[in-house]
Amino acid sequence: MSGAGPVEALSTEYPFVLPRGYVDSSGTVHRDGVMRLATARDEIAPQADPRVRNNPAYLTVLLLERTVVSLGTLPETAGYVIENLFASDLAFLQDLYRRINQDGRTEAEVNCPSCGHDFTIDVAGDAPGES
Repeated sequence: MSGAGPVEALSTEYPFVLPRGYVDSSGTVHRDGVMRLATARDEIAPQADPRVRNNPAYLTVLLLERTVVSLGTLPETAGYVIENLFASDLAFLQDLYRRINQDGRTEAEVNCPSCGHDFTIDVAGDAPGES
């Protein structure tokens, strides 16, 4: 038996709540979702896509399409879903992607502008005022 301490489980899926939500064709708003950690293949494969070659900004759509594993009650999160997100939701998912794949966490250190107290928030959690 090794003298190493307990092994911490690796989190590979991260629940989130979009600030506004995706509105489907029937008017249903989908806000709760799950993003998984990206693999090397997730980052490499889209580079060969002609849409990325024509417009490098499209890489974001393909990365999110591959790593957002669920959104509300949608059967899939295809490219058209990511393409039709509100800009604030797209920015939220881009930041979440960066946090979980580069930083390895969804928490952010913040400072209260009124009292100056430092604390940590989970940026993938509920929107302000919700439970």
